[in-house]
Amino acid sequence: MRVSYDEMKSEFKRVLISRGFEPDAAEIGASIIADNSRDGVYSHGLNRFPSIVKSIDEGIIKPDRHPVKLNSAGALEQWDGQLGFGPINACIAMDRAIALARQYGLGCVALRNTNHWLRGGTYGLRAADAGCIGICMTNTFPNMPPWGGMEKRIGNNPFIISIPQKSGSHVLLDMAQSQFSFGKLQTYSLAEKNLPVMGGYDKAGNITDDPNAILNDGEVLPAGYWKGSGLSIAIDMVVAALSVGKSTYDMRMSKNDTGISQVFIAINPKTYAGEDYADAYIENMSKYIKTSAKREGVADILYPGERSARERVENMRENIPVNEKMWETLQKL
Repeated sequence: MRVSYDEMKSEFKRVLISRGFEPDAAEIGASIIADNSRDGVYSHGLNRFPSIVKSIDEGIIKPDRHPVKLNSAGALEQWDGQLGFGPINACIAMDRAIALARQYGLGCVALRNTNHWLRGGTYGLRAADAGCIGICMTNTFPNMPPWGGMEKRIGNNPFIISIPQKSGSHVLLDMAQSQFSFGKLQTYSLAEKNLPVMGGYDKAGNITDDPNAILNDGEVLPAGYWKGSGLSIAIDMVVAALSVGKSTYDMRMSKNDTGISQVFIAINPKTYAGEDYADAYIENMSKYIKTSAKREGVADILYPGERSARERVENMRENIPVNEKMWETLQKL
């Protein structure tokens, strides 16, 4: 089953307005969620929407709240999200980082007391569209054991790097610190497919590629084993320290998966490298990696973000594939 982008966005907007969003805010929120499904990130688009509505209904997300600036020191600012809608808070924070980068060459906004931003790549692309390199980080409720551990003590703490390209789609690395994000596990589960590689442990401690076994009392596997575990810990420390906000430890102690901490960085390389040099260097590198000899069965080597850019074009042309049960759930909200 496929649904047009405009129909999907219209349904999201209808529900958000019914939950107390002003029309302008509902338009932004609905666009971000529809964009995620359009780009093939279904786990943070339609499939995530029922849990978003649940959080609004439970008062975790405050539709009428907006972020406020608390402190500033040149190119570094601290903001409070006031528990508003995470994607809108994140857009405001990245836009401010971009404005600072235009002034100083680099801008950094640390945001505390916010909610889940859905797809972190949204804000990386926002920086790239403005001609900036974007770096984004967030912590999460503890949902993964540290390497060698058996208890959920760290988050999958996504990390994003975006690099603008004039020719072709932007480079976009958007990675959770688990081998598969929980949203991606849900996507494979709904499709009744196993993971392409081992992604975690079942409740008996056996490594598995079965998403349901991982989701049902199992554990996710850190990406790169000890490396993903270490990067998760470092990200948590950075975002909590810069925002003076909650750490993963704080969320574990309060048993509350909200009020998270995030950092948005925009870098304008053209302030010293020059526009032509920066663009040419990035384009040459993205072309160079694609000339590598390919392993058997590999049709094309893709740079980060290229696959989702291709899905964006296809889904706008052919309409967006949806899970029928999820679509029916949305229409009943």
